[in-house]
Amino acid sequence: MQLIENIRLALRAIRSNLLRTILTLTIITFGIMALVGILTAIDGINSSLSNSLASMGANTYNVVRKGDGIGGGGNRRNRKRGPVISYEQAVEFKNRYDFPAKVSISEMGTSMGTVKHKDEKSNPNIVVMGIDENYLDVAGYTLESGRNINFEEAYGGRSVALIGQDVTKKIFPDKELDEILESVISVNNIKYKIVGVLAKKGSSGSFAGDRNVLIPLYNLKRQFALQNNSYNLSVGVNNTLDIDAAIDEGIGIFRAVRGLKLAEENDFEMTKSDGLFSLVQENTAYIRVATIVIGIITLLSAAIGLMNIMLVSVTERTREIGITKALGATRRNILIQFLTEAVVICQLGGLLGILFGVLAGLGVTVFLKGTFVIPWAWIFLGITVCLIVGLLSGLYPALKAARLDPIESLRYE
Repeated sequence: MQLIENIRLALRAIRSNLLRTILTLTIITFGIMALVGILTAIDGINSSLSNSLASMGANTYNVVRKGDGIGGGGNRRNRKRGPVISYEQAVEFKNRYDFPAKVSISEMGTSMGTVKHKDEKSNPNIVVMGIDENYLDVAGYTLESGRNINFEEAYGGRSVALIGQDVTKKIFPDKELDEILESVISVNNIKYKIVGVLAKKGSSGSFAGDRNVLIPLYNLKRQFALQNNSYNLSVGVNNTLDIDAAIDEGIGIFRAVRGLKLAEENDFEMTKSDGLFSLVQENTAYIRVATIVIGIITLLSAAIGLMNIMLVSVTERTREIGITKALGATRRNILIQFLTEAVVICQLGGLLGILFGVLAGLGVTVFLKGTFVIPWAWIFLGITVCLIVGLLSGLYPALKAARLDPIESLRYE
């Protein structure tokens, strides 16, 4: 028999046992949907995080106090945290660092700031940060309009500010960019003149790249009185290939800034921007494995149900098998016919599961503001798994059907 004829017979058998087939299809569909959906969502989140970190550049590293670095969270209770990076230490490091790179000092004042302009007022969810003249370049921001904060403003305390796109739309809903520049806003009841509007940065998870106001570093220090906060030091190296050498240079300089003796351990850490992504990938790998195991367990129950349907089908179609053999069908023909039927049922459930799984993964990715990626690898995995399940669950019933004696089968009532 030809493959198309086998598929046609399989579809006819499915229609004759519609209710049992639908129940089995449902189990397969949900198993594949969970498998493909979760894996698709993980890929989307990873892609979004990768893009967010890429915007900072692979040539960037940060200086943080010990215990605040990537990977420190799991052992943070048992780790002694280093002293904070003070404003004076950050400035001294920046002045002494002579590697071909840009050093940026920044610090977050609050994530619950309020911005006002005349009768317009934002929600109390604005991120207020103090920055220097290098922050935009190192952090990967660009300007939509206006200019950057300069060195004199960053360390002289002039009341100027840069605002993100979300703040612009909320406070200046009907104004053009040129009209926004030089306008005066109130940030937590302190007035600032807008000198620049940031281009859209996008958001990912808790990162709010457009809901921010950037003010001079010295103003933040004076306004928020950050006595116990640790300042952020970010270094953007001119050549990505020099990142490791730049880190070694930074370690030596910051040890001197901290006044550490030769035998003392570092009380600070150097973290690269790609380190966080590697950590997330490592953790999501375990989620992938768990998802695949859960999906396989679900599909095993579907395989048992499918095998039961196929065994019942063999019993119900014993006389039909006898007639088919009497007309010249071989054992191989019968075997292929029943295997094809099992595979067709699995593939129908798998295709529905893949469709719903991709839609579910898309929904989760959009909800978490990630980047959707068509999961070709997981689609292929779903099809392959369904093929294997169909072959395994249909093999025993197919062998049983192929071994039936044609004479005894014709006598079967």
